[in-house]
Amino acid sequence: MKSTFSLLLLAAVLFSCSGETETQQTAETNATETATEPSLTKVWETDTVMTTAESTLYDEENNIIYVSNIQGNHSEKDGEGFISILRPDGSVSQMNWVTGLNAPKGMAIMDGKLYVTDIDELVEINIADSTVTNRYPVQGAAFLNDAATDGEKVYFTDSETGKVHVLENGSVNTVAEGMEGINGLAFNDAGEMFVLDGKGLRKYNMQDKTAEPVNETVTGGDGLVIIDDSTYIASRWQGEVYLIRNGNEQLLLDTKGEESNTADIDYIEEEQLVLVPTFLKNRVAAYKLDY
Repeated sequence: MKSTFSLLLLAAVLFSCSGETETQQTAETNATETATEPSLTKVWETDTVMTTAESTLYDEENNIIYVSNIQGNHSEKDGEGFISILRPDGSVSQMNWVTGLNAPKGMAIMDGKLYVTDIDELVEINIADSTVTNRYPVQGAAFLNDAATDGEKVYFTDSETGKVHVLENGSVNTVAEGMEGINGLAFNDAGEMFVLDGKGLRKYNMQDKTAEPVNETVTGGDGLVIIDDSTYIASRWQGEVYLIRNGNEQLLLDTKGEESNTADIDYIEEEQLVLVPTFLKNRVAAYKLDY
């Protein structure tokens, strides 16, 4: 009898422990799922002083944010475009850091120079003294847009001609063609090129000229940020920002109802801040990314 009672007591204790373990595991799973639910939370926003803000670029070395302002027509050579500098808290450091551009859009930093696409040429600016040190005309260019670097060369897109060009040793050449609606451009740490075009987010192999799909839903994208080998942030100009992870997209921000654009975005990794130029709303907004 005592033996039977002991066995029953042991079984009850084991069942209780098992139940507690299962409950704890379920709670931990739910907490993990909740913690990793991606979201964007607005941290700051500038006043309406950024005139047709098209692109943002964080300069880690100098801890500042460049903003390209078209101001005039996005495809006219009117000399009204300019570059502004913001601090990471959204305050204006220099409103008219570089002036006299036409319709500046995408930007890239390499070897102390800021490179800016400007309709049909790539403009080189010396960061130390904010002087324009070179202009590289692109034959046949129609609408130069985003820019990026692999650390050795500067690449930039032409949304109208569907091409990707490269600046190397003072010369401009074409490295990719037939990419309809191409805009966003970025390189990962391995030097691989990723693009946003009419077919979505793709990885482009410059050796065999092939493009591998990463996500085919976020088509016609504008700005592109690579967080790691499987995680990307992509914007659509109309007012959408997506997180793309393991090929799957999730809409993080939708400002179409406010008629607030989401143009060429950038990212401050240390603070997990997504920088969003709002184009026609003449602002730059920063959002904390949780994912």
